[in-house]
Amino acid sequence: MTIDVAHTEDAEARLAALIELSGRARALADAVVLTDVPGSELTAVAAELAALTERLGALRRDAPRSFELGPGGVPRNVGNAVTGSANPHALPLVVRATPERTVRAELDFRPVHEGPPASVHGGVSAMVLDHLLGEAAAVAGFPGVTGTLTLRYRRPVPYGEPLVATAECTGSHGRKTWVEGRIALADGTPLVEASGLFVTPAEWLGRGPGAAAGSRPGQAPAGER
Repeated sequence: MTIDVAHTEDAEARLAALIELSGRARALADAVVLTDVPGSELTAVAAELAALTERLGALRRDAPRSFELGPGGVPRNVGNAVTGSANPHALPLVVRATPERTVRAELDFRPVHEGPPASVHGGVSAMVLDHLLGEAAAVAGFPGVTGTLTLRYRRPVPYGEPLVATAECTGSHGRKTWVEGRIALADGTPLVEASGLFVTPAEWLGRGPGAAAGSRPGQAPAGER
């Protein structure tokens, strides 16, 4: 078996260029929501963007880039709406697993995420927590898809300042896994809290540690047993 190293390097160089383009697109989105230039300038920029959009659309994929293995076998999902470095819609969120098998991410929302004045839209917070809770279930050995997601909005979520999001698995039984998480200020003050039930699809069983039916790192939360 041989590997076309040149082709691989070309693919990685193209991906790096796509990630750079996505970053520029995020900066453009922020500029659009904050700009106060004259209408004539807006019209001129819109025309330029139309031309650029046409250039990018000259050759299209059928769908965004999905889960894949990068160099060294490291998994990545650069097209993901939350974590995708090659998706302009994404923050992108960088999730790190801890030695305690929980997850943590540092957040820095931008003006483009505004809902209520000077605050992040509640749907954006929900999307981030949905993804983070799913990552926590996977890190605990119980990958799955969202069954239910419950949120409690305790305080407005600001943008433009560092925030921290954390999540951990609280119990598992059969194909069900319960997870809790939150978004907080840097000093730990909670802003949004979430709890979720994640379900491992039957076709996923046996793919990783703890994925078999009946495995359980702890009991299901009270009221769910």
